[in-house]
Amino acid sequence: MTVATITDREFMQFQRFIYDAAGITMADGKQALVSGRLAKRLAHYQMDSYGDYLRLLESRAQPAELQMAVDLLTTNETYFFREPKHFALLRELALEAADKHRSLRVWSAASSSGEEPYSIAMVLADALGDAAWEVLGTDISTRVLQRARSGHYPMERASQMPANYLKRFCLKGQGSEEGTMLIERALRQRVQFQHLNLNAPLPRMGTFDVIFLRNVMIYFSLETKRQVVARLLAQLRPGGYFLIGHSETLNDINDSLTAVAPSIYRKP
Repeated sequence: MTVATITDREFMQFQRFIYDAAGITMADGKQALVSGRLAKRLAHYQMDSYGDYLRLLESRAQPAELQMAVDLLTTNETYFFREPKHFALLRELALEAADKHRSLRVWSAASSSGEEPYSIAMVLADALGDAAWEVLGTDISTRVLQRARSGHYPMERASQMPANYLKRFCLKGQGSEEGTMLIERALRQRVQFQHLNLNAPLPRMGTFDVIFLRNVMIYFSLETKRQVVARLLAQLRPGGYFLIGHSETLNDINDSLTAVAPSIYRKP
């Protein structure tokens, strides 16, 4: 079977599809990405065109396939302890909570394959020990959440991880697993993962002390950014911290927060 070529019209239809499904604005010129990630699905259904596959998705005849397409088009690579200043702040907050015998709830709102929530959990476990702390990781992709729950990663993802954390919280792969690492079970069990679309009304979640929304807003339109940030801030307690990626800004998106440092904001 010859590999189908995606037409400009089909690509524009997929841009609309992923915007409607996840609020993500896919840049022009990403035809190769779309065709590369979806080619196996066309082969699976023995389809000759991306238009045929899109019609299957829009028919809603296969709800699991709809999620599969969203997974394939939204997956992003990440690594442990990305943007260290955020984790230095988190450690300060955790030590302060320990001094005051307070619990700490942290939400990684676009957790991808789990590196961010596990990094958060390592900091909290180190500073708070067995005290009351909670980490929630959410993502729109069920596929990356499955990988996150397994806690199994290539060793190179840990290049920014403090050596003592690597030794304390990770198991080094041996034999056929060489070159990989596994987050130890006790830490894995303290991190909850949940499937969530930030572009839809949120379920009841309670409030959080810190919310990470990093390196995901770049995919949203301005109006979607405003809606998503407002939705998340409703879950942040007064005095809580809101962390975004270093390449991102809340200018024109939200003016209710106080900027503490670049990419670090606090709710009054």
